[in-house]
Amino acid sequence: VQGPNRDLHSGSFGGAVENPANVLTRILGSLRDEEGRITIPGFYESVRDLTAEERADFASLPFDEDGFRDDLEVPQVHGEAGWTTLERKGARPTLDINGLLSGWTGEGAKTVLPAHASAKLSMRLVRDQDPDVIETLVSDHLRSLCPPSCTIEVRSHHGAHPVLVERDSHWLDAAARAVEKGFGKAPVYIREGGSIPVVSDLKRILGIDTILLGLGLPDDNAHSPNEKFHLPDYQRGIETAAWFLDEISP
Repeated sequence: VQGPNRDLHSGSFGGAVENPANVLTRILGSLRDEEGRITIPGFYESVRDLTAEERADFASLPFDEDGFRDDLEVPQVHGEAGWTTLERKGARPTLDINGLLSGWTGEGAKTVLPAHASAKLSMRLVRDQDPDVIETLVSDHLRSLCPPSCTIEVRSHHGAHPVLVERDSHWLDAAARAVEKGFGKAPVYIREGGSIPVVSDLKRILGIDTILLGLGLPDDNAHSPNEKFHLPDYQRGIETAAWFLDEISP
């Protein structure tokens, strides 16, 4: 969001010139309602509700919500009303602010009225949502919210189609047997919001599914400082890959 042509003294210009940081935070704060739903018109149009069977599958997964909350040191979980934590994480679309930048953020005080403010957003899509359609919906909505006292520029970086691998697959059954041999326990089937764009390309273009084996742990700090990978799981993953090749060999 762009306002004046330079940073201004907030005492000399405040109240007379629009503050881009105020504008941007108002826009961003309006993108989700109090129930956690994304307010962009048309955003949910292609989203399928989970079937009773799918919800039962989520409910059967081993998940300690108190432990999840305690590990993150948050007072309570949060998300779209009407859905469980695992359903929100794996089967409902999301919108998150990844970063904000505006004004003076160094030590001490510098009472500026900033010339511009910027934010980075990401949306995790679910089956049947089209990233190109969503990009247009989001961009148009953001532009519609900018007051005439400022200008707004929306840039798109990248997107990918969501994909859902069907459970009824002999390849998936082979992978499950391999995991049980490699780790000593049968796997559970989850949905994951993390994206690997080539997976959807393989599905859309070639019509083939991809076997995804989750070997990382929740406390591996993905996208955070001190990101790690548990070495024993690395070794078990190697063994699992070998067992999988054995399972699918003629």
